[in-house]
Amino acid sequence: MNLILFCLSISLIFPISHCALQKPPPLPILPIPTASQLQWQLSSMALFFHFGTNTFTDSEWGTGQVDPSVFNPTRLNTTQWVQVAKDSGFNRVILTAKHHDGFCLWPSEYTDYSVKSASWRNGSGDVVKELAVAAREAGVDLGLYLSPWDRHEVCYGKTLEYNELYLGQMTELLTRYGEIKEVWLDGAKGEGEKDMEYFFDSWFSLIHQLQPGAIIFSDAGPDTRWIGDEAGVAGSTCWSLFNRSSAQIGGTDPKYSQGGDPSGHDWVPAECDVSIRPGWFWHALEAPKSAIKLLDIYYKSVGRNCLLLLNVPPNSSGLISDEDIQVLQEFSELLRSIFSDNLAGNAILNASSTRGSIVDSRFDPYNIFKEGIYTYWAPEENLSDWALHLNLQESVSFNVLQVQEPIHMGQRVMAFHLEILNEDGDWRRVVNGTTVGYQRLLQFPSVESQYLKFVIDKSRADPLISHLGIYMDQFSILNSAFNRSSPTNFYSSQVLRQAYTQPFNNSLYLI
Repeated sequence: MNLILFCLSISLIFPISHCALQKPPPLPILPIPTASQLQWQLSSMALFFHFGTNTFTDSEWGTGQVDPSVFNPTRLNTTQWVQVAKDSGFNRVILTAKHHDGFCLWPSEYTDYSVKSASWRNGSGDVVKELAVAAREAGVDLGLYLSPWDRHEVCYGKTLEYNELYLGQMTELLTRYGEIKEVWLDGAKGEGEKDMEYFFDSWFSLIHQLQPGAIIFSDAGPDTRWIGDEAGVAGSTCWSLFNRSSAQIGGTDPKYSQGGDPSGHDWVPAECDVSIRPGWFWHALEAPKSAIKLLDIYYKSVGRNCLLLLNVPPNSSGLISDEDIQVLQEFSELLRSIFSDNLAGNAILNASSTRGSIVDSRFDPYNIFKEGIYTYWAPEENLSDWALHLNLQESVSFNVLQVQEPIHMGQRVMAFHLEILNEDGDWRRVVNGTTVGYQRLLQFPSVESQYLKFVIDKSRADPLISHLGIYMDQFSILNSAFNRSSPTNFYSSQVLRQAYTQPFNNSLYLI
């Protein structure tokens, strides 16, 4: 009887129903991305197609005075362009619908300087339409670049008249060709050219009105920003946080763009643009970068919380060149070979703490081995000891660390490091990192251990980790050794053959 009374009294003080209640997720820390920005970031890589009259005149910045009849890609096949992108792991393509010379790859009603005055298809062709159809059929996102600077239009320099023309052309592009996922524009303009005031706010408002799901790229956002160089390299610290009020299209400090702003009030992640060739347009005498070079760029762009926009210019026949396709295939194979197997995937995990309780699977440390960013490990709140201990169950050699944050909850991590337990039973630091964001990849000399400790040293709020992986990259190291005794233009396929046929010596290095 006394036992029954005791149990009843306990149930009144601690109602049984409360035991089943779960702790809610932590609050997001502002700013956070929009749905469109999230989708953009998850795509990781896009291909840029620079194509136009410059392709036929061996030019980069056309004068705007070239006879449009020179544009005649007799074998144009945009389906090939899209398939090359898809096969190489790129699920977004962006076309220069109009470059600085003013030549339009669609039959605009506002100028005759377009495909309707070209020899190609007797003036009845439409490159934008053909690419839009090919992309839609392949399930690849489409973006368009419309250059603000126009060297052909006589009204350029007349503020009202040219802004009306630009918005008219933008409206054509955004209403004729289905869903457009990205609109790309910049502040590029040659020295000594006419002064021109662009009504950017009006442009942005119209774009978001006509294509609500489109991301707008420029030097300063509003949705994604230029990284500040054309080498595809982000800062080793790279925030998606940014202050748009501190940036100006055509005049933003490159260092500010490269690093972002930990105190920024706007979510404006960075896009790293770089060309596979020395130029942005196709030139017969130029050769593409090697796959190993693209891999290095990948680490310094996608691996630093950015999207990689790789320009692969179609040639004068209207096709992606065979040598460019070969490099893209090799690059894709490198990524698959390195990142297809997370060497930590079978590890036994122990977290310093877990939000709510150790039985709450929503915040369980093993979430870091699941695909996607929407599941994550969350430590208990109001602590400062944030660590994950990994027992790999056997000694493993690796030289790449991958970390991801659930960025829909905001970007949080400011500093972290990785330690291994060496043969003497001492914890040794392997590598330090700063920002994480959507994805951080860190390379270091090869190490070998069974026990790892991932430590978050500083964070804007309680840190959240959605993924952690370790990998072995044999190719970058082989390439470094190989380049010391070989010409820099040696093709990566020879490096790849060596990687597949030679044993790899795993030595212990600590930094």
